[in-house]
Amino acid sequence: MIQTLAFYLFAFLVIASGVFTIMARNPVHSVLWLILAFFNAAGLMVMVGAEFIAALLVIVYVGAVAVLFLFVVMMLDIDFAELRAGFVKNFPLGIAIALVLLAELVLGIGAYRAGAIELGVPNGSAAPLMDRSNIESLGAVLYGEYLFLFETAGLILLVAMVGAIVLTHRERPEGARGHQNIGKQIGRRPEDATEMKRPEVGKGVEL
Repeated sequence: MIQTLAFYLFAFLVIASGVFTIMARNPVHSVLWLILAFFNAAGLMVMVGAEFIAALLVIVYVGAVAVLFLFVVMMLDIDFAELRAGFVKNFPLGIAIALVLLAELVLGIGAYRAGAIELGVPNGSAAPLMDRSNIESLGAVLYGEYLFLFETAGLILLVAMVGAIVLTHRERPEGARGHQNIGKQIGRRPEDATEMKRPEVGKGVEL
């Protein structure tokens, strides 16, 4: 009984959070509703025994992606009037994309009902380990049979991260606010540093 109540609670909150994510006028509020949707989706994953997917939703999507969205939205100076004007301008294109996605969804449902595609015969190598959680079983597969593919995916993500940093890095002119001279900071001598004084009351500070 409690499982059914928990399922309907999490499912309702996921759907409601998704609706509020789309309907919220403030982008910051949209990101916060999206975070709530991720948390409740993680609860659903825990209920079906997929705790690894739940951990990914919380750690990756909430802890990284959604928080990154939140900081980017808060740091950007968004002109809401211009944003609404762009929405009206691109509304026909959005409708066309929505129709294409709807057609793909209907086609996918029809293909699913027609029968699954036979991609191969399982050899039992990816079978879950006995008396182990799905996280341990998944780890055994990733770091066993698919170790090199997993490491390659990590290297690709690392290169993508470095590329994003290089593309967004901006050189600040000398003397501009926030400019840092790394060589000057490293070569600083102790005698050039600020010396903290604790003058007595009424004595002042020696300059």
